[in-house]
Amino acid sequence: AHHAISAEFDSTKPIKFEGTVKTVDWMNPHIYVNIESTANGKTILYSVEGGPPNALFRQGWRPDTLKVGDKVQVSGIRAKKADSNRIGQAQITMPDGRVFARGNANPQQ
Repeated sequence: AHHAISAEFDSTKPIKFEGTVKTVDWMNPHIYVNIESTANGKTILYSVEGGPPNALFRQGWRPDTLKVGDKVQVSGIRAKKADSNRIGQAQITMPDGRVFARGNANPQQ
């Protein structure tokens, strides 16, 4: 069974940040992109949840679409758990301007 987005993430807690891709974990049931950002002088490692690998592959994503070191912009919603750095329903804007919305939409050129 798959979890509802609302079970883990809080739609009333939007977040936007810029950061550097540290790792991309291409695995089931979701891919995760770990992105390092700085806020208020502190370094934060966010774990950004994407869609399932098979669906993403069919929609144009590849394991090397996001590369370690890429500078990206992210918008999404925070996890319900206050001390978590997990981000859901994310839109990742690539260095070349392509946008991957919510981790499971078609890449926009």
